Amino acid sequence: MANFKLDTDADGIALVSWDAPGRAMNVIDLKVIEELSAIVETIANDAAIKGAVITSDKETFCVGADLTMLELYSRKIAELGKARGDDAGVALLFEESRKLSLLYRRIETCGKPWVAAISGTALGGGFELCLACHHRVAAESAKTRVGLPEVKVGLFPGAGGTQRIARMMPPGDALQFLLKGDQLRLPQAMAMKLIDAVVPAADLVPHAKTWIKTRIKAGGETKAPWDAEGFRLPGGPVYSKAGMMTFPAANAIYRRETYDNYPAARAIMQVVYEGLQLPMDAALRVESRWFAKILRSPEAAAMIRTLFVSMQELNKGARRPKDVPASKLTTIGIIGAGFMGAGIAYVTALAGLNVVLIDRDQEAAEKGKAHSAKLMTDQVSKGRATAADRDALLARITPACDFGALKGCDLVVEAVFEDRKVKADAIARAEAAIGDGTIFGSNTSTLPITSLAEASKRPTNFVGIHFFSPVERMMLVEIILGKATGAAALAIALDYVRAIKKTPIVVNDSRGFYTSRVVGTYLREGHLMLAEGVPAAMIENVARMAGMPVGPLSLNDEVAVDLAWKILKATEADLGAGAVDPRQRTLLEAMVEKHRRLGRKNGKGFYDYPQNGRKRLWPGLADLQPHKLDPARIDVGALKQRLLAIQALETARCLEEGVLTDVREADVGSILGFGFAPFTGGTLSYIDMMGTQAFVGLCRQLETSCGSRFAPSQLLIDMASRGDTFYGRFAGQRAAA
Repeated sequence: MANFKLDTDADGIALVSWDAPGRAMNVIDLKVIEELSAIVETIANDAAIKGAVITSDKETFCVGADLTMLELYSRKIAELGKARGDDAGVALLFEESRKLSLLYRRIETCGKPWVAAISGTALGGGFELCLACHHRVAAESAKTRVGLPEVKVGLFPGAGGTQRIARMMPPGDALQFLLKGDQLRLPQAMAMKLIDAVVPAADLVPHAKTWIKTRIKAGGETKAPWDAEGFRLPGGPVYSKAGMMTFPAANAIYRRETYDNYPAARAIMQVVYEGLQLPMDAALRVESRWFAKILRSPEAAAMIRTLFVSMQELNKGARRPKDVPASKLTTIGIIGAGFMGAGIAYVTALAGLNVVLIDRDQEAAEKGKAHSAKLMTDQVSKGRATAADRDALLARITPACDFGALKGCDLVVEAVFEDRKVKADAIARAEAAIGDGTIFGSNTSTLPITSLAEASKRPTNFVGIHFFSPVERMMLVEIILGKATGAAALAIALDYVRAIKKTPIVVNDSRGFYTSRVVGTYLREGHLMLAEGVPAAMIENVARMAGMPVGPLSLNDEVAVDLAWKILKATEADLGAGAVDPRQRTLLEAMVEKHRRLGRKNGKGFYDYPQNGRKRLWPGLADLQPHKLDPARIDVGALKQRLLAIQALETARCLEEGVLTDVREADVGSILGFGFAPFTGGTLSYIDMMGTQAFVGLCRQLETSCGSRFAPSQLLIDMASRGDTFYGRFAGQRAAA
């Protein structure tokens, strides 16, 4: 079946309707490029056709390119490279990746007016198609977004997006838009002149056709502004005074924000800088050359695999038991209306589900509901929701102190204090009210699910559902399987996570599971660096240089310093003194017991949090260091390696021990859960990118200089001896998962 339908009316205006068969949304693949190319030639060469409107018959216009096309490109390059050499492979990649850019340029220069009638979201290559049209009109909707988010998966707009955007607004604004990759709402897009008009949905195509008729009556050939004689760049020439101020500043900001870890972001600045000095066709050729170069980068390959392919597979239920029928969730019970439980209630109600929010008394439960009221009020004030939306969401949340209110819930999520006795009491009281078939999920970050399930009368219905804070912003949910957890419990947990539009990973039970366990190694490494005498500011800055969103000391403040202390003491009690590092123990004991520095929650942690002003490192940290190192003599590269390698090493151990069973979940979980350097593609992709032999060699060096915690696991040693990669060795298990 065809992707497009072509109809021409009595006025000679063609309507190109896009409706990809068998897909929920329109995406660009090789067949789409081929079909649209044929339609463009038909319109360009038929004298009876005066202009064209392109629109979508789906709720969305187009969500961008199907990035799995890149796998086809890679195979072709590899085959040609073997046969004729690497240069031939690169030349093929350039020509293949340029097809979409040439198609859009043909639309732009065919001499006939084209209008993009945008119904719903237009992103990536879909929005680049709109930019190549001579007029853009969107159907009025609060849900519509337009944007070029490619930089978030290690790429940049390669179908003319960088050059058209840079000719539609001053280069500083263009660079900000391209480098951030934000999805714009229609008012923003209108203000930036990326959309020319917004009309009611029923008027979308008529408005587009009317615009074309007006252009036809005006006579003359239809051209893009940059193809017309006398066109001037909005920000002036690159070598003008304004231009000379823009690019050095943009480069400085880029390096401050990324530490030069993202080749695609750097390429955006290069392409805009070079392209603005050239005629449009030459500029597009420059863009295509850089796009082909970035496509070949290991960062792009890793980010596309994890943040596009793997994430899509997990979001679509890759780990859901296939023999369990789909559930129809309507009401979710949440026990605990504190910060975490209130956040879970909000995202659940936001998804359209009813919520019963339980706490020790009615006042506490109402306070939890008030959290949702505040969040929705913030959305209303920003124009992202209406008062009616807020009222409807709040109507779906029923605060209560009687556990009997849980009767009839399809799923109950417990989010009480991280204490076995408190959780056991909540489990018992809930099970007395809910049905025998109701699934019970425990939101715990460290306590083993199997041991918590001992308090349950129905352990097959017991599953871990670990949210991350703040719930409304963090997109990952870690589902933990206890030894007795049944397939139905897993399926319903996954259905729930999908319903609230978050990404799930499924892990087996252990102390700390996967994410908390790996995060613990990151925090510990920061603590040990501090104990060694590394300045606190250097620890934090080096972590960001390595690609982490925040340093280990700042992160520890967010999760609470006293929680880290409690976990350390619990580990010591369960596994013995040898299971903890005495230097870390001394530091945390001093922070919590002596100085009562508990983290951001009490305004005092590794940082001070003044009421007015930005947070700043606590000066007293220097007094907790037994000795101090000369910053000039510290190897910054070695510190970066320590912070990343310890997390990757612990992830490999989790896979070896069976806590993780799917490499996709390891990488997706590491980026979404604790922000592991996204440019690497995740913890296991980081090892694969380096090579297992090189990574084991690095671990050996760090083991010698820093201690046995860096000793490579047997799995890594075996893989290094054979030259295996994680995505190579575990491909079969991944496919079967």
